Amino acid sequence: MTIHYQRVAPISVFMLAFWLASLSSVEDRKGGPAAESFLSQQQQAGFLKALHEKDSQYDHAQRMIRRPFSSPGYHTTLTGGFVHPTRDSLEYAVALLDSGEPNRTQRAEDILRRVISLQDQDPNSRTYGIWSWFLEEPLEKMSPPDWNWADFCGTQLLEVALDHIHRLPDDLKHQVKESILHAAYSIKRRNVGPGYTNIAVMGAYVTLVAGELFEVRKLRDYGKARLKRFHDHTLQNGSFQEYNSPTYTCVAIEEISRMLQHVRDIESRELLKWLNWLAWYHVARHFHPPTRQWSGPHSRCYSTLLRSTTLAFIQRATNGKVRFMAEAGAWESIDAHRIGAACHPEHFHHFTWLPFPRKEIETFVRNAGDQHDIIGTTYLHPDFTLGSVNIGDLWNQRRPLLAYWNTDSGIAACQLRCLHDGYDYASASIFTVQDEGDILGAVVFATDRGDTHISLDRLKNAAIKAKDLRIRLQFEGSTADINLPAKVEIGQPIQISSGRVNCAFHVPYARFGNNTIKTEVGLDKDSAWIDVILYRGAERQINFNKLGPAIVVFALSAQADPKSPPRFDVGVFFMEVFATAIWDRIGNPQLYLGLVETPTTTHEQRSRAIAKIGNKNPWKSSH
Repeated sequence: MTIHYQRVAPISVFMLAFWLASLSSVEDRKGGPAAESFLSQQQQAGFLKALHEKDSQYDHAQRMIRRPFSSPGYHTTLTGGFVHPTRDSLEYAVALLDSGEPNRTQRAEDILRRVISLQDQDPNSRTYGIWSWFLEEPLEKMSPPDWNWADFCGTQLLEVALDHIHRLPDDLKHQVKESILHAAYSIKRRNVGPGYTNIAVMGAYVTLVAGELFEVRKLRDYGKARLKRFHDHTLQNGSFQEYNSPTYTCVAIEEISRMLQHVRDIESRELLKWLNWLAWYHVARHFHPPTRQWSGPHSRCYSTLLRSTTLAFIQRATNGKVRFMAEAGAWESIDAHRIGAACHPEHFHHFTWLPFPRKEIETFVRNAGDQHDIIGTTYLHPDFTLGSVNIGDLWNQRRPLLAYWNTDSGIAACQLRCLHDGYDYASASIFTVQDEGDILGAVVFATDRGDTHISLDRLKNAAIKAKDLRIRLQFEGSTADINLPAKVEIGQPIQISSGRVNCAFHVPYARFGNNTIKTEVGLDKDSAWIDVILYRGAERQINFNKLGPAIVVFALSAQADPKSPPRFDVGVFFMEVFATAIWDRIGNPQLYLGLVETPTTTHEQRSRAIAKIGNKNPWKSSH
C-alpha cells in the first residue's frame, strides 16, 4: 500500500471560532444511548457487567486503562509488562458516558483529556493526526507507527461528539472536535485504497460523519467519494478484498452499521444498505453450523477457533433468532448496545442449518486479462468444513488452508503454517487447487516480501538469518483423540483420524536448496503437528536468490468415516525451474498445479502459476 503525504494548513483561530458557532447544531443531536433506556434488562445487565470489569483496569494516576501487554508482533518494540492503551481507554470513556451515571462523567472527561493530549496534532508532522498504541511507547519509538489509529480513535471520539457533547465542559467540547478533525485530515491525507477493507470503511465513516457533523464540506465530500469508491470496488470484485476475516469483516460491518445510524446523505445511505446486505451474505455463506465455526479461508485472523464475542455479534445482529448463548451473555460488552448491526433475515438459515454438503466458491479479487483472480473454495460438510484460497501467503494473520470438525471433547482445527525460528514466515507463498474435500497445493518462497509481516520488515537482499525453517500441518483445539503416526516420510501418504473425520496427508516432493529434508511429528497439551523441516541447525544466512529449488508439494484429503482411504496418485514433474504436480483421482477430475520452484518475486510466482481441475481453470471467475 502506498501512503501519500501532503501538507495540511494548521488549524486556525478562525476554524476554532467556526466550531464554536457550530456547537448549537451539534448539541441538538442528543438521544444517544445515555439518553435512552436499554432495549432489555439483559442488554443493560450485560453492558454493566462488562463496564464493571473495565472499571477494575482503570489507572487513576494515568487516567487510562491499564492491562497486560499484548500485540500481534509488529508496530511495537515492547515485549511485556503492563501498558496503557489509547484506543481501549477511549472505548472505556464512551462506555462511561453511555452508562448515564453522573458520577462516571468525571472519569470519562479525565480519560478524554489525557488521550487527546497524546495525539500528534502538528499538521507538518509525518505522524499527524494519529496516536501511539500505548502511553509507554511514543510514536517516535514505534516500529513503525500505526496510521490506522486515526481511524480507530477518531471513531470513538465521534461517538462522544454525536451522543454526549452536551455533557462536556466547553473547553473539552473543543478538544474533542479539534481531535476528531485532526484525525479526519490525517485519514484524508493518507487516503488508503478500497482494497484495505476495514480501514477503507472506517476512514469513510470518520471523514464523512465528521464533515456532516461539523459542516466541513471538503471532509464530507471526501468521505462520500471514498465510500462510493469502496462500494464500486466491492461491486466489481463481488466481495471484500480483505476477505472472510472473522475480525475485520465484523469491523467493516460495525462501521457500515454506524454509518447507517449517523450518515445523512441519501445517496451514501443507499450504498450502505447494499454493502450491509453483502457483508452479511459473505459471513453467512461461510458459517459452519455443526461446529459453530467461521469456515476458511481467512485473509486475516487472530484466533483460529472462533471467539465467543463473534458468536455474540452474530446473535445480536439476528435479533436473537440465531441463538448461541443466553441473551445476557450476548450483550456482555461495553459497546454492543450502540453498534446496531443487523443481518437480513434471508441469511439466518446459513447459521443454523446444514442438511447436506455444500460448496462455496467466492471470487475475492477479479483481475484483468489473463491475470489470476483470487478465489476461495469452502467445502461445508455436516461433519467438517475445509477451505482454501488459490493464491496466498503464510503471514501469521492468514489462514489460507483451514479445516474444522467436532470431536467428543470439543472443536478441532487444522491449518498450514511456515515457521521461521518458531514464528510465521510471511514470505512463504501458498498455491492451491481444491475440489470438495481434496486439496493439491504447494509452498514456495518469495524474495520481495517481509519476514514477520508482509511489508513492515521486508527482506534485505532476499536473505534471512535462521536456526530453523519448517512447514507445519498444525492441529489445535480439542486434539486429545487425534491419531497421528509415530513417524512420517516424504513420499509416503499418512492417515490421520479425529472425531468422525479422517484426513490423509501426503508430501510427494520437498526440496530446499541442497539441504536434507527431515520430518517430525509432535504433540503437546494444546496442539499436534506434522513438520517438514527445511533447515535446522546453527544460525546461518539463507539467501533465497542463491538457494536454488525450494518447494514443498502436498496433497490433503478430508472425509467423514470413509470406507477406504483416498489414493494419492500424485506425480511431480520438472522442466528447468518449473514444477508440475498432478493428482489423478479415481472417479474424479484430475487436479493440476504448476509453479516456479525457485524463489522469485511475488508477481512472477503468481503470473507463471497454472492450475486446473480436469480441463477447467479454477483460478478465473466465471461470473
